[in-house]
Amino acid sequence: MPVKKKVGEFGGSFVKQISALMTAAFGLVAALAWNGAIQAIFKEAFGTSSEVVPMLVYAIVVTGIAVVVMVLIAYFSNKIGAK
Repeated sequence: MPVKKKVGEFGGSFVKQISALMTAAFGLVAALAWNGAIQAIFKEAFGTSSEVVPMLVYAIVVTGIAVVVMVLIAYFSNKIGAK
């Protein structure tokens, strides 16, 4: 197998793994945002808190951004050739 082909395969594999790690990282950020929002809801229901609406808005915005970034990562990963 020529060296150039091996390097190309490594590059494709590298891009695929980086995309998977970045996607997981953004998923974690969205999960943490929802965690805070849910905690605020429980605080509101069972105690006093004025943070529910901002935390929900934050969780929704972060989730939206994470979804957009994940779609872009998948798009560019596929465009580069790491299928």
